[in-house]
Amino acid sequence: MHHHSGIEPTAVDGSPLLSRYEAYYDPKKVLNHPEFKILEDGAPELDDPKRNLACAYNQHKTVHMINKPIPVAGKNECIVHVKNTGICGSDVHFWKHGQIGPQMVVRDETGAGHESAGEIISVGEDVKDLKVGDRVAIEAGVPCGQADCDPCRTGRYNACPRVVFFSTPPYHGTLTRFHAHPAPWLHKLPDNVSFEEGSLCEPLAVALAAIERAGVALGDPLLICGAGPIGLVTLLASHAAGCTPIVITDLVASRLEFAKKLMPSVKTVLLNKEDDAQVNAQRVRDACGMMPRVAIECTGFESAINTAIYSVAFGGKVFVTGVGPLEQMYPFGYVNANEIDLQYQYRYANQYPKAIRLVSGGLIDLKPLVTHRIPLAKAVEAFHIAADPSQGAIKVQITD
Repeated sequence: MHHHSGIEPTAVDGSPLLSRYEAYYDPKKVLNHPEFKILEDGAPELDDPKRNLACAYNQHKTVHMINKPIPVAGKNECIVHVKNTGICGSDVHFWKHGQIGPQMVVRDETGAGHESAGEIISVGEDVKDLKVGDRVAIEAGVPCGQADCDPCRTGRYNACPRVVFFSTPPYHGTLTRFHAHPAPWLHKLPDNVSFEEGSLCEPLAVALAAIERAGVALGDPLLICGAGPIGLVTLLASHAAGCTPIVITDLVASRLEFAKKLMPSVKTVLLNKEDDAQVNAQRVRDACGMMPRVAIECTGFESAINTAIYSVAFGGKVFVTGVGPLEQMYPFGYVNANEIDLQYQYRYANQYPKAIRLVSGGLIDLKPLVTHRIPLAKAVEAFHIAADPSQGAIKVQITD
Protein backbone atom coordinates (compact mmCIF):
# COMPACT_ATOMS: atom_id res chain seq x y z
CA MET A 1 0.00 0.00 0.00
CA HIS A 2 1.45 3.38 -0.97
CA HIS A 3 0.60 5.76 1.85
CA HIS A 4 2.16 8.70 0.08
CA SER A 5 -0.10 8.30 -2.95
CA GLY A 6 -3.14 9.64 -1.14
CA ILE A 7 -5.72 8.71 1.41
CA GLU A 8 -6.35 4.98 1.16
CA PRO A 9 -9.77 3.53 2.00
CA THR A 10 -8.63 1.17 4.77
CA ALA A 11 -6.65 1.27 7.98
CA VAL A 12 -2.88 1.14 7.72
CA ASP A 13 -1.40 -2.37 7.36
CA GLY A 14 -0.10 -3.91 10.56
CA SER A 15 -1.13 -0.90 12.62
CA PRO A 16 -4.74 -1.28 13.70
CA LEU A 17 -4.53 1.76 15.99
CA LEU A 18 -3.58 4.23 13.27
CA SER A 19 -6.27 5.46 10.91
CA ARG A 20 -5.39 6.21 7.31
CA TYR A 21 -5.45 9.90 8.24
CA GLU A 22 -3.11 9.52 11.22
CA ALA A 23 -0.52 7.87 8.99
CA TYR A 24 -1.11 10.24 6.08
CA TYR A 25 -0.94 13.43 8.14
CA ASP A 26 2.00 12.27 10.27
CA PRO A 27 3.64 15.52 11.46
CA LYS A 28 7.12 13.99 11.01
CA LYS A 29 6.56 14.41 7.27
CA VAL A 30 6.55 18.17 7.86
CA LEU A 31 9.16 18.34 10.63
CA ASN A 32 11.72 16.18 8.77
CA HIS A 33 11.19 17.84 5.40
CA PRO A 34 14.19 19.78 4.04
CA GLU A 35 12.01 22.88 3.59
CA PHE A 36 10.85 22.93 7.21
CA LYS A 37 12.40 25.87 8.99
CA ILE A 38 11.79 28.04 12.05
CA LEU A 39 11.77 31.65 10.91
CA GLU A 40 13.47 34.49 12.78
CA ASP A 41 11.88 37.94 12.90
CA GLY A 42 12.45 39.70 9.58
CA ALA A 43 13.21 36.47 7.68
CA PRO A 44 12.83 37.04 3.91
CA GLU A 45 10.37 34.12 3.67
CA LEU A 46 7.84 36.17 5.63
CA ASP A 47 7.40 38.52 2.68
CA ASP A 48 7.27 35.82 0.00
CA PRO A 49 3.65 35.06 -1.00
CA LYS A 50 4.67 31.70 -2.50
CA ARG A 51 6.03 30.31 0.79
CA ASN A 52 3.93 28.07 2.97
CA LEU A 53 4.12 30.11 6.16
CA ALA A 54 2.55 28.87 9.37
CA CYS A 55 2.47 29.82 13.03
CA ALA A 56 3.49 27.19 15.60
CA TYR A 57 3.95 26.64 19.31
CA ASN A 58 6.33 24.15 20.91
CA GLN A 59 7.20 22.40 24.18
CA HIS A 60 9.35 25.40 25.26
CA LYS A 61 6.19 27.56 25.31
CA THR A 62 7.30 29.81 22.48
CA VAL A 63 5.19 30.84 19.51
CA HIS A 64 6.85 31.67 16.19
CA MET A 65 6.54 31.54 12.42
CA ILE A 66 7.67 28.48 10.48
CA ASN A 67 8.19 27.65 6.82
CA LYS A 68 6.59 24.37 5.71
CA PRO A 69 6.71 22.40 2.46
CA ILE A 70 3.86 23.16 0.04
CA PRO A 71 1.50 20.16 0.10
CA VAL A 72 0.43 18.25 -3.03
CA ALA A 73 -3.16 17.02 -3.23
CA GLY A 74 -3.53 13.27 -2.72
CA LYS A 75 -6.55 11.12 -3.45
CA ASN A 76 -9.86 12.67 -2.35
CA GLU A 77 -7.97 15.66 -0.95
CA CYS A 78 -7.88 19.38 -1.70
CA ILE A 79 -5.26 22.03 -1.14
CA VAL A 80 -6.78 25.14 0.39
CA HIS A 81 -5.22 28.59 0.36
CA VAL A 82 -6.34 29.54 3.88
CA LYS A 83 -7.68 33.11 3.81
CA ASN A 84 -8.94 33.53 7.38
CA THR A 85 -8.16 31.87 10.69
CA GLY A 86 -9.48 32.81 14.12
CA ILE A 87 -7.42 32.35 17.27
CA CYS A 88 -9.14 30.17 19.90
CA GLY A 89 -8.54 30.10 23.65
CA SER A 90 -7.19 26.57 23.20
CA ASP A 91 -4.49 27.83 20.79
CA VAL A 92 -3.33 30.32 23.42
CA HIS A 93 -3.51 27.65 26.14
CA PHE A 94 -1.33 25.18 24.16
CA TRP A 95 1.24 27.96 23.69
CA LYS A 96 1.24 29.17 27.32
CA HIS A 97 0.75 25.86 29.16
CA GLY A 98 1.95 23.25 26.66
CA GLN A 99 -1.02 20.93 27.17
CA ILE A 100 -4.76 20.57 27.67
CA GLY A 101 -5.70 17.66 29.91
CA PRO A 102 -3.51 14.57 30.29
CA GLN A 103 -3.66 13.46 26.62
CA MET A 104 -3.08 16.59 24.55
CA VAL A 105 0.56 17.53 25.12
CA VAL A 106 2.81 19.70 22.92
CA ARG A 107 6.03 17.71 22.38
CA ASP A 108 7.47 19.39 19.26
CA GLU A 109 6.80 22.22 16.84
CA THR A 110 3.00 22.14 16.42
CA GLY A 111 1.21 24.41 13.95
CA ALA A 112 -1.66 26.36 15.54
CA GLY A 113 -5.17 27.17 14.36
CA HIS A 114 -8.36 25.26 13.64
CA GLU A 115 -10.93 27.98 12.83
CA SER A 116 -10.29 28.49 9.13
CA ALA A 117 -11.78 29.11 5.72
CA GLY A 118 -10.16 29.56 2.34
CA GLU A 119 -10.12 28.94 -1.38
CA ILE A 120 -9.38 25.62 -3.07
CA ILE A 121 -6.27 25.93 -5.27
CA SER A 122 -5.93 22.29 -6.32
CA VAL A 123 -7.88 19.05 -6.10
CA GLY A 124 -6.64 15.45 -6.01
CA GLU A 125 -7.98 12.38 -7.76
CA ASP A 126 -11.53 11.28 -6.98
CA VAL A 127 -12.68 14.69 -5.69
CA LYS A 128 -16.23 15.00 -7.02
CA ASP A 129 -18.11 17.89 -5.45
CA LEU A 130 -15.37 20.51 -5.15
CA LYS A 131 -13.29 22.36 -7.71
CA VAL A 132 -10.49 24.90 -7.91
CA GLY A 133 -11.82 28.33 -6.92
CA ASP A 134 -14.47 27.01 -4.52
CA ARG A 135 -14.66 28.84 -1.20
CA VAL A 136 -14.82 26.51 1.78
CA ALA A 137 -14.90 26.33 5.57
CA ILE A 138 -12.48 23.74 6.96
CA GLU A 139 -13.84 21.32 9.56
CA ALA A 140 -10.56 20.70 11.39
CA GLY A 141 -11.45 17.44 13.13
CA VAL A 142 -11.10 14.52 10.71
CA PRO A 143 -12.34 11.25 12.25
CA CYS A 144 -11.22 7.87 10.92
CA GLY A 145 -14.61 7.03 9.40
CA GLN A 146 -13.90 3.29 9.64
CA ALA A 147 -16.54 0.65 10.21
CA ASP A 148 -14.77 -0.71 13.29
CA CYS A 149 -15.08 2.66 15.03
CA ASP A 150 -18.27 2.89 17.10
CA PRO A 151 -18.35 6.71 17.35
CA CYS A 152 -17.88 7.12 13.58
CA ARG A 153 -20.38 4.39 12.72
CA THR A 154 -23.03 5.85 15.05
CA GLY A 155 -22.57 9.45 13.90
CA ARG A 156 -20.92 10.70 17.08
CA TYR A 157 -17.63 11.20 15.33
CA ASN A 158 -16.37 13.80 17.82
CA ALA A 159 -15.47 10.83 20.04
CA CYS A 160 -13.39 9.04 17.37
CA PRO A 161 -10.23 7.91 19.20
CA ARG A 162 -8.25 8.07 15.94
CA VAL A 163 -9.28 11.59 14.99
CA VAL A 164 -6.78 13.90 13.35
CA PHE A 165 -7.78 17.26 14.80
CA PHE A 166 -5.56 19.80 13.12
CA SER A 167 -3.70 21.95 15.72
CA THR A 168 -4.24 19.43 18.53
CA PRO A 169 -0.79 17.90 19.13
CA PRO A 170 0.93 16.37 17.32
CA TYR A 171 -0.89 17.52 14.15
CA HIS A 172 -0.15 20.86 12.52
CA GLY A 173 -3.00 23.34 12.40
CA THR A 174 -4.73 25.40 9.74
CA LEU A 175 -3.03 28.69 10.65
CA THR A 176 -0.94 28.28 7.55
CA ARG A 177 -1.04 29.52 3.97
CA PHE A 178 -1.53 26.20 2.13
CA HIS A 179 -3.35 23.39 3.90
CA ALA A 180 -4.11 19.87 2.60
CA HIS A 181 -7.49 18.54 3.73
CA PRO A 182 -9.76 15.57 2.94
CA ALA A 183 -12.48 16.78 0.58
CA PRO A 184 -15.46 15.44 2.59
CA TRP A 185 -14.46 17.63 5.56
CA LEU A 186 -14.50 20.84 3.52
CA HIS A 187 -17.83 22.70 3.51
CA LYS A 188 -18.69 24.90 0.55
CA LEU A 189 -19.53 28.52 1.44
CA PRO A 190 -22.45 30.26 -0.29
CA ASP A 191 -21.61 33.54 -2.04
CA ASN A 192 -23.10 35.63 0.77
CA VAL A 193 -20.85 34.08 3.47
CA SER A 194 -17.35 35.60 3.65
CA PHE A 195 -14.12 33.74 4.46
CA GLU A 196 -14.14 35.47 7.83
CA GLU A 197 -17.67 34.25 8.60
CA GLY A 198 -16.67 30.79 7.33
CA SER A 199 -13.86 30.66 9.86
CA LEU A 200 -16.24 31.80 12.62
CA CYS A 201 -18.45 28.81 11.84
CA GLU A 202 -16.05 26.75 13.98
CA PRO A 203 -16.89 28.45 17.31
CA LEU A 204 -20.50 28.64 16.10
CA ALA A 205 -20.47 24.84 15.65
CA VAL A 206 -19.53 24.52 19.34
CA ALA A 207 -22.52 26.66 20.35
CA LEU A 208 -24.88 24.82 18.01
CA ALA A 209 -23.85 21.45 19.41
CA ALA A 210 -24.78 22.74 22.88
CA ILE A 211 -28.10 24.19 21.72
CA GLU A 212 -28.99 20.93 20.00
CA ARG A 213 -28.01 18.59 22.83
CA ALA A 214 -29.33 20.81 25.63
CA GLY A 215 -32.71 20.83 23.89
CA VAL A 216 -33.41 24.52 24.37
CA ALA A 217 -36.78 25.51 22.97
CA LEU A 218 -38.66 28.56 21.74
CA GLY A 219 -39.47 30.77 24.74
CA ASP A 220 -37.02 29.18 27.19
CA PRO A 221 -35.53 31.51 29.80
CA LEU A 222 -31.78 30.90 29.49
CA LEU A 223 -28.60 31.63 31.41
CA ILE A 224 -25.24 31.83 29.60
CA CYS A 225 -22.16 31.82 31.86
CA GLY A 226 -19.18 33.60 30.31
CA ALA A 227 -19.09 36.32 27.65
CA GLY A 228 -15.99 35.18 25.78
CA PRO A 229 -16.22 34.09 22.13
CA ILE A 230 -18.09 30.84 22.91
CA GLY A 231 -20.50 32.58 25.31
CA LEU A 232 -21.16 35.23 22.67
CA VAL A 233 -21.82 32.79 19.81
CA THR A 234 -24.07 30.87 22.21
CA LEU A 235 -25.90 34.16 22.83
CA LEU A 236 -26.41 34.69 19.09
CA ALA A 237 -27.49 31.08 18.54
CA SER A 238 -29.88 30.89 21.51
CA HIS A 239 -31.48 34.18 20.48
CA ALA A 240 -31.97 32.75 16.98
CA ALA A 241 -33.48 29.63 18.63
CA GLY A 242 -36.07 31.84 20.35
CA CYS A 243 -34.87 31.84 23.96
CA THR A 244 -36.13 34.74 26.06
CA PRO A 245 -35.17 36.24 28.42
CA ILE A 246 -31.46 35.55 28.10
CA VAL A 247 -29.05 36.44 30.92
CA ILE A 248 -25.29 36.44 30.38
CA THR A 249 -22.69 36.65 33.16
CA ASP A 250 -18.99 37.44 33.31
CA LEU A 251 -16.36 38.71 35.75
CA VAL A 252 -15.24 41.42 33.30
CA ALA A 253 -17.50 44.43 32.71
CA SER A 254 -16.11 45.22 29.23
CA ARG A 255 -17.11 41.76 27.98
CA LEU A 256 -20.67 42.29 29.20
CA GLU A 257 -20.76 45.67 27.44
CA PHE A 258 -19.68 43.88 24.27
CA ALA A 259 -22.50 41.33 24.75
CA LYS A 260 -25.03 44.15 25.19
CA LYS A 261 -23.88 45.83 21.97
CA LEU A 262 -24.09 42.51 20.14
CA MET A 263 -27.57 41.70 21.49
CA PRO A 264 -29.34 44.70 23.08
CA SER A 265 -32.12 42.53 24.56
CA VAL A 266 -29.72 40.46 26.69
CA LYS A 267 -29.65 41.00 30.44
CA THR A 268 -26.10 41.21 31.82
CA VAL A 269 -24.91 40.29 35.31
CA LEU A 270 -21.42 41.20 36.54
CA LEU A 271 -20.33 38.50 38.97
CA ASN A 272 -17.79 38.78 41.75
CA LYS A 273 -15.38 35.86 42.13
CA GLU A 274 -15.28 36.38 45.90
CA ASP A 275 -19.03 35.92 46.26
CA ASP A 276 -20.77 32.69 47.11
CA ALA A 277 -22.37 30.80 44.20
CA GLN A 278 -25.80 31.14 45.82
CA VAL A 279 -25.42 34.92 46.07
CA ASN A 280 -24.42 35.09 42.41
CA ALA A 281 -27.33 32.81 41.49
CA GLN A 282 -29.77 35.18 43.18
CA ARG A 283 -28.39 38.02 41.03
CA VAL A 284 -29.03 35.88 37.95
CA ARG A 285 -32.61 35.12 38.99
CA ASP A 286 -33.26 38.79 39.77
CA ALA A 287 -31.96 39.87 36.36
CA CYS A 288 -33.93 37.13 34.62
CA GLY A 289 -37.13 37.90 36.52
CA MET A 290 -37.58 34.13 36.89
CA MET A 291 -35.50 30.98 37.14
CA PRO A 292 -33.80 29.98 33.88
CA ARG A 293 -34.88 26.56 32.58
CA VAL A 294 -31.45 25.91 31.08
CA ALA A 295 -27.97 27.26 31.75
CA ILE A 296 -25.24 26.92 29.12
CA GLU A 297 -21.95 27.21 30.94
CA CYS A 298 -19.10 28.50 28.74
CA THR A 299 -16.22 28.95 31.21
CA GLY A 300 -15.53 25.57 32.84
CA PHE A 301 -14.89 27.24 36.21
CA GLU A 302 -16.23 25.48 39.28
CA SER A 303 -17.69 28.70 40.72
CA ALA A 304 -19.54 29.44 37.48
CA ILE A 305 -20.90 25.89 37.16
CA ASN A 306 -22.14 26.07 40.75
CA THR A 307 -23.73 29.47 40.14
CA ALA A 308 -25.54 27.91 37.17
CA ILE A 309 -26.72 24.99 39.33
CA TYR A 310 -28.21 27.33 41.94
CA SER A 311 -29.80 29.51 39.23
CA VAL A 312 -31.89 27.04 37.25
CA ALA A 313 -35.43 25.99 38.08
CA PHE A 314 -36.47 22.61 39.52
CA GLY A 315 -35.99 20.01 36.78
CA GLY A 316 -33.73 22.40 34.90
CA LYS A 317 -30.50 21.67 33.10
CA VAL A 318 -26.92 22.89 33.38
CA PHE A 319 -25.13 22.23 30.11
CA VAL A 320 -21.34 22.63 30.35
CA THR A 321 -19.57 23.62 27.14
CA GLY A 322 -16.61 25.17 28.97
CA VAL A 323 -13.35 23.33 29.61
CA GLY A 324 -11.94 23.55 33.12
CA PRO A 325 -9.88 21.79 35.80
CA LEU A 326 -9.80 17.99 35.71
CA GLU A 327 -11.56 17.60 39.07
CA GLN A 328 -14.20 19.85 40.60
CA MET A 329 -16.69 19.94 43.48
CA TYR A 330 -20.41 20.50 42.99
CA PRO A 331 -23.42 20.69 45.36
CA PHE A 332 -24.65 17.13 44.95
CA GLY A 333 -27.45 17.46 47.52
CA TYR A 334 -28.96 20.50 45.80
CA VAL A 335 -28.70 18.98 42.33
CA ASN A 336 -30.27 15.78 43.60
CA ALA A 337 -33.16 17.44 45.47
CA ASN A 338 -33.91 19.73 42.51
CA GLU A 339 -33.67 17.12 39.74
CA ILE A 340 -31.12 19.19 37.87
CA ASP A 341 -29.58 17.57 34.80
CA LEU A 342 -25.85 18.06 34.31
CA GLN A 343 -24.69 17.59 30.73
CA TYR A 344 -21.41 18.13 28.91
CA GLN A 345 -20.07 18.68 25.41
CA TYR A 346 -16.87 17.52 23.71
CA ARG A 347 -16.15 19.49 20.53
CA TYR A 348 -19.05 18.97 18.05
CA ALA A 349 -20.41 16.66 15.37
CA ASN A 350 -22.69 17.29 12.38
CA GLN A 351 -22.92 21.05 13.00
CA TYR A 352 -20.97 22.73 10.17
CA PRO A 353 -23.61 22.58 7.40
CA LYS A 354 -26.20 23.97 9.83
CA ALA A 355 -23.82 26.74 10.96
CA ILE A 356 -23.27 27.83 7.36
CA ARG A 357 -27.04 27.76 6.63
CA LEU A 358 -27.80 29.92 9.66
CA VAL A 359 -25.22 32.52 8.67
CA SER A 360 -26.21 32.48 5.00
CA GLY A 361 -29.90 32.66 5.90
CA GLY A 362 -29.33 35.75 8.05
CA LEU A 363 -30.40 34.17 11.35
CA ILE A 364 -26.97 34.62 12.93
CA ASP A 365 -24.60 37.54 12.26
CA LEU A 366 -21.06 36.65 13.30
CA LYS A 367 -19.33 39.69 11.83
CA PRO A 368 -19.39 41.87 14.99
CA LEU A 369 -17.38 39.27 16.96
CA VAL A 370 -14.14 40.15 15.17
CA THR A 371 -12.17 42.83 17.01
CA HIS A 372 -8.73 42.48 15.36
CA ARG A 373 -7.51 41.53 11.87
CA ILE A 374 -3.82 40.79 11.33
CA PRO A 375 -1.90 39.49 8.28
CA LEU A 376 -0.42 35.97 8.37
CA ALA A 377 3.21 37.14 8.48
CA LYS A 378 2.39 38.90 11.78
CA ALA A 379 0.52 35.96 13.34
CA VAL A 380 2.79 35.98 16.41
CA GLU A 381 1.61 39.52 17.17
CA ALA A 382 -1.98 38.26 16.85
CA PHE A 383 -1.27 35.61 19.49
CA HIS A 384 0.04 38.24 21.89
CA ILE A 385 -3.06 40.38 21.37
CA ALA A 386 -5.36 37.39 21.92
CA ALA A 387 -3.52 36.46 25.13
CA ASP A 388 -3.51 39.96 26.64
CA PRO A 389 -6.80 40.77 28.41
CA SER A 390 -6.02 44.50 28.36
CA GLN A 391 -6.33 44.51 24.55
CA GLY A 392 -10.06 43.77 24.81
CA ALA A 393 -9.89 41.18 22.03
CA ILE A 394 -12.92 39.01 21.44
CA LYS A 395 -11.99 37.28 18.18
CA VAL A 396 -8.62 37.91 16.54
CA GLN A 397 -8.57 36.97 12.85
CA ILE A 398 -5.46 36.24 10.80
CA THR A 399 -5.87 37.00 7.10
CA ASP A 400 -3.93 36.11 3.99
